[in-house]
Amino acid sequence: MAEFVTVGGAADVPEGDMKVFTVGDAPILMARVDGSLYAFSDICTHQGCNLNTGELEGTEIECECHGSVFDITTGEVVSPPAQDPLPIYPVREENGSLQIQA
Repeated sequence: MAEFVTVGGAADVPEGDMKVFTVGDAPILMARVDGSLYAFSDICTHQGCNLNTGELEGTEIECECHGSVFDITTGEVVSPPAQDPLPIYPVREENGSLQIQA
């Protein structure tokens, strides 16, 4: 079973914002929306573009390359051209630290 890895401090991802952390060799994007943390792959499943340059609106992120939209709570595709969901990761905030299980 994968362990939680500390990637930064709670202040690194303010409300309504997102930040990329690298766990192992995986770029993982973390977002804080309405007080909840979400962690998901920074790589769009359509053609491999980075999602951190995309638009976060509520719990949906749009890839700026081709317009795919994903639900960051589940990884599911909301709007194509992507067909495959994003990998998502368990995340927690503990003692002021942000941790991702990967």
